[in-house]
Amino acid sequence: MDESFVALQFKEEKLVLLDQRILPTHVEYVQCATFEEVEFAIRDMIVRGAPAIGAAAAYGVYLALKQCSGETDFYQACTFLGQARPTAVNLMWAIERMLSVYEQCKIGGRPHALRRLLSEAHAIREEDIRTNKTISRIGNRIVPDRATILTHCNTGALATAGWGTALGVIKQAFYDNKQIFVYADETRPRFQGARLTAWELMEAKIPSKLIVDSAAATLIRDGKIDLVILGGDRVAANGDVANKLGTFALSVICKAYGIPFYSVVPVSTIDFAIPDGSAILIEEREATEVTHVQGVQVAPTGMQVYNPAFDVTPHQNITGIITERGIIYPPFKENIERLRRGESL
Repeated sequence: MDESFVALQFKEEKLVLLDQRILPTHVEYVQCATFEEVEFAIRDMIVRGAPAIGAAAAYGVYLALKQCSGETDFYQACTFLGQARPTAVNLMWAIERMLSVYEQCKIGGRPHALRRLLSEAHAIREEDIRTNKTISRIGNRIVPDRATILTHCNTGALATAGWGTALGVIKQAFYDNKQIFVYADETRPRFQGARLTAWELMEAKIPSKLIVDSAAATLIRDGKIDLVILGGDRVAANGDVANKLGTFALSVICKAYGIPFYSVVPVSTIDFAIPDGSAILIEEREATEVTHVQGVQVAPTGMQVYNPAFDVTPHQNITGIITERGIIYPPFKENIERLRRGESL
């Protein structure tokens, strides 16, 4: 039940990343030997997906301490890493966790701090894989046999340190011999569904079809979808979920037709400090992602573009949020607070 590929690993003092910009036609790896190269890999989406961004950033902090001669430069490097992409909460969560370890161990000297930071980065990666497999077992409970599932964007091993969140739930159901079928949205404008999810589904040999984003509403209206399972890049304290653009529209359609709608995230993706989705900063990306497809211009020169990478789905449209500590159901605010306090769901 493991993948046929490794998207993120640390070897010979370099972060080695499967280049997600050129999948599925080319399988190539990028090596990051500096924190600047890690920042670029995150910003340019060589690595993407909230948990994967967090794991990559953790190694970036280690590389920053290796490179920087003074503590001020080190902290500036960490700030630089944290600005690579603003929406995914796992980026700052991982950096802050690494900095906390640094503060505890720096008195032991630089070699000791380097060893501790590298060990912590490894721990973040390994914990994410374990967490994903736990999430998948928990999420599998809500997948009925013979279910037809719709998913959006990419939430598999490519978006995490390994295995996946929403796609991990789907894989668990398939490997448990449930007769499932998956529709994958293409996910404009960067086609993470067409390029990445479709590739992972085929690697796992899961029965599936790729659809254009706008076909999802027709499938839902015609009773062809049993449930929607997708990820999340930041969850607010009231259960609002920021996820890839198009998630909100799917949630509205699902609510109108009574289709269960689940977000799948590790607890590290929940931002307990923000009250609701209005406080989530939405990243806007360059116009060429919309005006060009694989380098080919498809829009008139000079056309203005609005290109938010994410949207926010209100908690009222969500059936449940699947985490490694259980499934959060309404009332979301109260149950997320219980989760924050360490109580069982």
